[in-house]
Amino acid sequence: MDSGNLSGRNTLGLKAQADRVVLITDGVQLEPALTEARPFGPITVLGGGSNVVMHPVQPGTVLLMNILGRELRADDGHRVILRVGAGENWHELVLWCHHHGLHGLANLALIPGSVGAAPIQNIGAYGVEVSQFIRAVHVMDRETLATQVLAPESCQFRYRDSCFKHEEGAQWIITAVDFQLDRNAPVCLEYPALKERLSAADPTHDAVLAGVMSLRQEKLPDPVVTPNVGSFFKNPVLSQEEGDALRNNASGVPLFAGPEGGVKVPAAWLIDQLGWRGVEKQGVKVSDAHALVLVGCGAQTAEPWLTLAADIVASVESAFGLTLELEPRVLGHPQQIAS
Repeated sequence: MDSGNLSGRNTLGLKAQADRVVLITDGVQLEPALTEARPFGPITVLGGGSNVVMHPVQPGTVLLMNILGRELRADDGHRVILRVGAGENWHELVLWCHHHGLHGLANLALIPGSVGAAPIQNIGAYGVEVSQFIRAVHVMDRETLATQVLAPESCQFRYRDSCFKHEEGAQWIITAVDFQLDRNAPVCLEYPALKERLSAADPTHDAVLAGVMSLRQEKLPDPVVTPNVGSFFKNPVLSQEEGDALRNNASGVPLFAGPEGGVKVPAAWLIDQLGWRGVEKQGVKVSDAHALVLVGCGAQTAEPWLTLAADIVASVESAFGLTLELEPRVLGHPQQIAS
């Protein structure tokens, strides 16, 4: 069992203390760890800590998922099935696949976090979602300790969402993910900013990877240097009728194609219209480079982050009638750690 200090286990650098912390480096460790943890209260599963806001008190047991491994399970000469441990670093996997000629994930480069967290959030960027490449998710039920292999349809993937974030899938702990990748996959240049960036370049996978990384580095701060979780808010998804009504009330609002025939509203545009970019409160600031990103400049607990986020949400709701949802999960309780 590791130290209960989680301050170095989240990209916001927040002070957090768990009653118990258990490092999981192999799937066989998970069943006994869950059994032993039951008498101590709630069980929280933590990957890279890149998409969480941690309160100072983390009760019960925190399982640090560090299951590694990349295994080629099938290969027909073009398409491959690659099984990857939940603890693998996401960006390192993207680079490894690219350099081995296994294509599809380049648009998702530089997204912080672990492989096991990718299906939970159904991470997406630059016109691509990870669910497009997932063929199976390996899980253990935290209550029954049974293992199961979930097909993509069982994961209920949606925009930045999956069953793992809801009651029907909350009992599952992800141990590995199977990806289908393709040596002959076409490049994806549907996202306007990426298409514009590469307009003078040959549309190769190398160019897409370089373009995605340059765009992210320009807009999103490195969490190793500047505390952040990337985008702090989801883009609202509306029906076409709701989008038309919004345009009647908010001249100039951009709308993009969304899931199931709906439209997505750029949350960054809404926040920008209300003058939030660059605003700093209690050691947390709305990034000068991207209004969706909150960055730390001194805050050491979750409260200032959540307070600023709540102020932004309230102002957007008042001005546009839209409720922004947070992308990161909020973990634990706000009571201060005893000195």
